[in-house]
Amino acid sequence: MVVLIIVVEVVVVVVVVVVVVVVVVVVVVVVIVSVLVIALIVVLVRKVVVVEVVVIVVVEVFVVVVLITMILLIIVVVVAVVVVVTVVVIVLIVVVVVV
Repeated sequence: MVVLIIVVEVVVVVVVVVVVVVVVVVVVVVVIVSVLVIALIVVLVRKVVVVEVVVIVVVEVFVVVVLITMILLIIVVVVAVVVVVTVVVIVLIVVVVVV
């Protein structure tokens, strides 16, 4: 029973870490791609069009905010799941041991 609990906990932690890493990678990729797009536009246009740059910056900020919000939500959900699973497992142990 204890081994099962430890396995569950480890799996949950691994999943959390993987999710966080994936989100971080996605954020980095998005930022790199957007920078490349800005550079490409500047190179193609040969002159900086203020409106385009402003639009791109706004989109950037929006994307970053959305991604950060997603990360926070994922972390909160994962933590909640871990806590619930842990509590349930502890209750199960207590019930099994007592009964």
